[in-house]
Amino acid sequence: MLLDLSEEHKEHLAFLPQVDSSVVAEFGRIAVEFLRRGSNPKIYDGAARKLNVSRDTVQHGVEGLTYLLTESSKLMISELDFQDSIFVLGFSEELNKLLLQLYLDNRKEIRTILSELAPDFPSYHSLEWRLDVQLASRSLRQQIKPSVTIKLHLNQNGDRNTQVLQTDPATLLHLVQQLEQALEEMKTNHCRRVVRNIK
Repeated sequence: MLLDLSEEHKEHLAFLPQVDSSVVAEFGRIAVEFLRRGSNPKIYDGAARKLNVSRDTVQHGVEGLTYLLTESSKLMISELDFQDSIFVLGFSEELNKLLLQLYLDNRKEIRTILSELAPDFPSYHSLEWRLDVQLASRSLRQQIKPSVTIKLHLNQNGDRNTQVLQTDPATLLHLVQQLEQALEEMKTNHCRRVVRNIK
């Protein structure tokens, strides 16, 4: 799978061939630090003074490299696909090898950092349900008004919380059909490819 690099991203990375390979390696280190601890403007200012360029140029270069490394790591693309993805940038063979080495050296750490940044969504624990039917009221002697009450128990960060939902059977049936349709969609080749690349 190849990365699809936007024109803006290519523009940000176009700065890399203008600097020495040791500077590109340092940018790679800064990019990984950026993921760990966030942006540090002082680093950009210092690098801009040393390289005699604007602060924005350095920041865009680091951010472009960060994007390249994170997207590649997220998709776990192979060495060959990574090389093919950056080939369109027109860099020298030496720079391509350096970027490949940066990717190979840091992809596991980047994936670990990204997994820690991912939100922790609630997960299913158990479900209780009850069907209530109102057969009559003071104003209507004969009526059938069913409702389904669902008590959903969820786990999140080791804590258990409960959500109570109430609906009519027609809406519940529609919800079940939509979920079944989504499960069928997950069996398609396209979804399998996407899920495989996410892992």
